Formats: sequence, C-alpha cells, structure tokens
Amino acid sequence: MYHKINDFIADFATFVWGLPLLILLIGGGLYLLILSRFLPFRYLGHAIQVLRGKYDNKDDEGEITHFQALTTALSSTIGMGNIAGVAVAISIGGPGAVFWMWISAIVGMSTKFFTSSLAIMYRGKDSAGNIQGGPMYFIMEGLGKQWKLLAVLFSFCGLIGALPVFNVNQLTQAINDIVLKPNGIIVNFTSNLIIGLILVTITSIVILGGLNRISKVASKLVPSMVLLYFVLILIILFANAEVVPTYFKLIFTDAFAAENYKGDAFLGGLLGGLIVLGIRRGAFSNEAGIGTAPLAHGAAKTNEPIREGLVAMLGPAIDTLIVCTLTALAILVTGVWQTTEANGVSLTANAFGVAMPTFGRYLLLLCIVIFSVSSLFSYAYYGGKCLSFLIGDKYKHYYNYFYILSIILGATTSLALMINLIDGVFALMAIPTMTATLILAPKVLKEAKAYFKRMRES
Repeated sequence: MYHKINDFIADFATFVWGLPLLILLIGGGLYLLILSRFLPFRYLGHAIQVLRGKYDNKDDEGEITHFQALTTALSSTIGMGNIAGVAVAISIGGPGAVFWMWISAIVGMSTKFFTSSLAIMYRGKDSAGNIQGGPMYFIMEGLGKQWKLLAVLFSFCGLIGALPVFNVNQLTQAINDIVLKPNGIIVNFTSNLIIGLILVTITSIVILGGLNRISKVASKLVPSMVLLYFVLILIILFANAEVVPTYFKLIFTDAFAAENYKGDAFLGGLLGGLIVLGIRRGAFSNEAGIGTAPLAHGAAKTNEPIREGLVAMLGPAIDTLIVCTLTALAILVTGVWQTTEANGVSLTANAFGVAMPTFGRYLLLLCIVIFSVSSLFSYAYYGGKCLSFLIGDKYKHYYNYFYILSIILGATTSLALMINLIDGVFALMAIPTMTATLILAPKVLKEAKAYFKRMRES
C-alpha cells in the first residue's frame, strides 16, 4: 500500500512539472524580466537601502519591517532546499543541475519583485477585518471576484505546500546520520518519533505566538546561521582551492552535456531532463513564482509596493545564487558526489565530514537545526493564512494542530515521498500565482514608474 501511494505521488509530481508549468515559471519570469527592462537588477542598490531600514515608517500599514519580512521569507527558503535540495539535484543531475538552478534564481528575482509588489498593491481584508497580503488577496483584489477559483486553488494547495514534512524528514535524517548512528544508537521508528516530538514542542512555543514572534525569532536566527554556513563552506573551498576552478567550470560544461545525469529523459533527451531537474530544485530552493514569499512580504509595514518588491527580489540572490552555490561547490570539490550513494542531507554531511573530519558534521548539524526549525515557524504562518482565507480568520488556529501532526509524519516517512508531495503541490500553487502576476504585471510597472519618479524628485 505504501509503495502504491509513493508511486502515485511521484507520477503526480512528474505530471504537473511538465512543459506547460516550465513555460509558465521560466517563460513567464523571462517575460517579466524583459517587460521590466531588467528593473530589479538596475535598482539593486536601492533595494539594499530599503532593506537596511532607510525608508521605514512606523505609521505605515502592516505588521513587520522590510528586514523581518525578508528574513521570515528566507527562513522558509534557506534551509533544506539549499542543503538537501542541492544535494538531491547533484546526486541525480551532476554538476550541470546547478547551472539550471542559477537560471531559475535569476528569472526568480524578477518574479519575486512582481509577486511581492502585488502583495502590497492589492492587500485585502480577512474575515476579522485585518489587512492581509498574498496571492489569494491580489487575485481577488486585482482581478476581481470572478477569479476566486484561482485564489481558492492557491489557498487549498497552500495548506499542503506549507506542511514542513520535507524539512523535518531531512532534519531527522541529519540527526540520525551525524549523531545517533556514529555513537552506536539504534535508529528506528521510535527514535524518529522522539525527534518529531521534540520538534513539535519547539515549534509549538513559537508558532502559537503569531507572526510577530515568528518574525522576531527569524530575524535573529537566519542572518547568524547564514554567516556561519558561509564561513564553513569557505573553509572547505580554501582547503580544496586547487580544484575549485575545475568544478566551477564543470557546472557550465555539464549543464549542456548532461554527462552525469541519472534521471528520466524529458522531451526525448537527457538535457531536457536535466533542465527540468534544475528548475524544480531551484523553485524548491527559492520558491520564486510559487507564491509563499508574498504571504510574508504582504505583511510588511509599508505603503510603497515597489519597495517591498525590491526587498523580496534579494531572496533568490541570497538563497540560490549564494547559499546553493556554496553547498554545491562543497559537495563537488570534496568528491563525495562520485564516491557515495548518499542522497539529500547525508551527501552534504559527507562533504563536511571529508573536509573537516572532527567537527565538520556537527557544525553542519547546527546550521541544519537552525535553518530547519526557523522554516517550521514561517510555514506555519503561511498555512494558517491560507486556511483563514478559505474558512475565516477565527478558524485559522486549527491549522497549527494539523501542522504539528505533520511534523510527526515528516519525521517517520521516506525522503522520496516527502519531496514528491511538496514538489507536486508547489507546482499547483505556481499556476494561480503566475497567471495573476502575468495579467497584473503592467500595473506593477505603472506603479514602479510613479515610485521612481517620486524618488528622483525627493
């Protein structure tokens, strides 16, 4: 029975990640990039100024600062997508998969600019009368009630897409491989269940405190862990400095040769399969076009939509272009991708173990724990927001109980099942998000033109 469910979900994920979705995500993102004349990249400096709080106004509508909005969004993306997702991509697709993740990120920066600008432009009110932002609200407020079906589709899929099953699954695997097995502790259902219960306790304390507590915790945890992870990877790269240029070049050459690709062919060729793998893992890593980030950015304390769009676009740059690339290079230069059958977080742990035999795995585990736990907080907020849209604000707290139960599920089931489930639902979330964004894009550009004119005049 379990194998049948696993096969069904794998087939479902493969089906929805077909050519139409690839065109919608990457083709749509490229269209937005060209339509805006590369606007997000032209105002990178201004985006950093906004992020630093230069334009913060405590009287603006919203709940959290630009910085807290970005770190809340990043806390859900910087995590297993970067540490385990990259490892999955390399183990199946080889070094070339990283190149297509980069393409996904560059296009994703444009997509996030538009989706998060819309999250502020078309904020709506929930059943309690509170201001809310996100794809379901900009669909309803921007396109009208006749598009409600798209908003409902996004919110329903968001209930499943926001479940932390992949992060919990990989965190459990990391604890098993790094702490329990090397110390002779038997790993079984009971040990996994205990890990799940500990995570439930930690998560409950934070998520039951609402968005303000989530954003404050995320804004403290995420930057420090990104810095620690960055330093650890640099140590690995310096220790293997002589081969770094070779593998960096291999990322480009293998992207078009697909010599190391071990997955299914797509559109009749291995290259097509490699491209789809890279885009899928890139979307899983930075979530551009999926619609989760606008849920966080829609709560930012600002009355200027373009500012939030510019802050949001920094997400894929930090997440995929920097953190994912560092993980990929660590896996490649240590050679573990060729010498072991390990997958997911175990492959990354092997890379750290080879480079820093005594303490490397434990420092990686510290990063994994913080990244994973912080992502648990953000996803709970996303799912609650989706449930609030569907059945009303006074019922949204029920999602927390469903969410907490899913942590136990993630800790005790297989990687393949978890990653295919989230992949498939993410694909369905992208359909309403990207459709509405492409239709409303000209209104964002009109707003951007007016905003930058005001900035020049002031």
